[in-house]
Amino acid sequence: MNAPENGLTQLRKIGQSLWLDQISRDLLDDGTLVRYIRDYGISGLTSNPTIFDAAIGGGSAYDADIARLARTGKSGEAIFLDLEITDLRRAADLFRPAHEGSRGADGWVSLELSPTLAADTQGSIAAAERIHREADRPNLFIKIPGTPQGVPAIEESIFRGVPINVTLLFSREQYLASAEAYLRGIERRIAAGRDPRVASVASLFVSRWDKAVEKTAPASLRNQLGIAIAQRTYGAYRELLDSPRWRSLKEAGAMPQTMLWASTGTKDPAAPDTLYVEALAAPETIDTLPEKTLKAMADHGKVEKVMERDGGNAEKLLAEFAEAGIRIDVIAEQLQVEGATSFVKSWNGLMQRIAEKSAVVEWGQA
Repeated sequence: MNAPENGLTQLRKIGQSLWLDQISRDLLDDGTLVRYIRDYGISGLTSNPTIFDAAIGGGSAYDADIARLARTGKSGEAIFLDLEITDLRRAADLFRPAHEGSRGADGWVSLELSPTLAADTQGSIAAAERIHREADRPNLFIKIPGTPQGVPAIEESIFRGVPINVTLLFSREQYLASAEAYLRGIERRIAAGRDPRVASVASLFVSRWDKAVEKTAPASLRNQLGIAIAQRTYGAYRELLDSPRWRSLKEAGAMPQTMLWASTGTKDPAAPDTLYVEALAAPETIDTLPEKTLKAMADHGKVEKVMERDGGNAEKLLAEFAEAGIRIDVIAEQLQVEGATSFVKSWNGLMQRIAEKSAVVEWGQA
């Protein structure tokens, strides 16, 4: 008997992959992730320093491993990398059937580089290659921010064969810069006689837009800016996939850099909890859902329409925001900077938590 249709099955029917915006040791140990794969059709997941900060600081699941690693002389970032890779390897193995069944288009997990490397192009390149090799999983992305310093690191990492999840994208222009880096990396591989099949996704953050303008946007435009930005960017994505340049790379064996919707949980308590997920229904994309949003979509979400290939009414809406004095270009840059800063803050908190838990071992209390 087929399972009853719900919002999640509707999204999968139109050709959208659903990933979980969460990971923790408990999620792996108690079988929750296996259940999400089975019951909700989750086929990948993402992680970042904020997610791990909450996971490690929110309980005792990691304490024994932190104690064990501290006794070997490891500390700080070295301990965290061990914990992170351990969890993501386990998750990657659970998604391996989806990865193999889709010929590498789906079934991925993502590991973010230290946000302290965000302004260090060469350091990011070296770390991405080293950590991907150490993780030793074919379906593990390394996350590099699509900042001005990150763009050349993305190109070089793709050229070196490292699969990249481009994170912290907030606009069409930032997306196009990361897409250009991906294309150049693939073109360089082809010119060098290397396999052009190196996977990548471009992660556009959506709901943070509406949070950023909640006090300045007209009431009639409330909670519409993030969706309009996503629609505009989706139009650019489809245009790129229809371009002669991409068709040439596809014929050579390359795979597309897939558009991924990030930050899709509703932040406004007065708005529907499935607002962004329903609006971002689009073929050949990925949506990463927080656990709360995932469950809401399964319970009462509904896909009324699919995003239009040309971006629909995005430009009309964005013109209305501009008339209201909202500078999209300025806010996009601001959001990217704030996102990077937020990850650094979470990273520093994470290092502090690990130091505190490691100190317990030194005092002989663990």
